[in-house]
Amino acid sequence: MNTFHEDQKVEQFWETPTHDQIVDISKAHVEALESSSDDAIWVQVGMHHVLLHTIGRISGREHKCALPVWRDASGYRIVVGSFAGATKEPDWVANLRDRNANPMVRVLSQSGAFWSDHQFLEHEERETSWGELCADRAWYDDYQAMTNREIPLIRLPETKPIPSEA
Repeated sequence: MNTFHEDQKVEQFWETPTHDQIVDISKAHVEALESSSDDAIWVQVGMHHVLLHTIGRISGREHKCALPVWRDASGYRIVVGSFAGATKEPDWVANLRDRNANPMVRVLSQSGAFWSDHQFLEHEERETSWGELCADRAWYDDYQAMTNREIPLIRLPETKPIPSEA
C-alpha cells in the first residue's frame, strides 16, 4: 500500500456559505478551473480541487462541479457529498449513484483529465476514511451533525487517462 504523506490539515477560517452561495461559487470556480492551470485557482483555502463532469440522471445533459479533494492514505482522491450539511444530497452525488448515466466519471485535475470508476465508500472503509478526513478538516463533522443522511465519500481513482487536446 502506498502511503500518502502530504499535510492536508486545513483550519476553517471562513464562514460556511449558504447552499445558494455554494452553487454560485461552484459555477464561478468551474469557469476559472477551465481557463487556468494557476495554483491560485486550483488550490483554494489550502485545498486542491477537481472539476467533476457528470451526466444528469434525469436530463441526460453534462453538469460540471468544482469540488475540493482530500487524499486518503493510499493517495486516492476523495470528494465529499456534504453540501454543507444539507438534508438533500447534492445533485452531482445523485448523478454518480446512477451507474447507467455515469458508468465512469470524467475528472479534470490540475495535472490533467482522467476517467474514474468512482467508488462510494461504505461501512468500515467509510468510517476509517471519515475519521481521517475530519482530523484534517474538522468542519465535515459539523456538517454531518446538521443532517440525518450519511454524508457520502466518493473515491476517484485515475482509471483511464484522457489525452490532452493539442
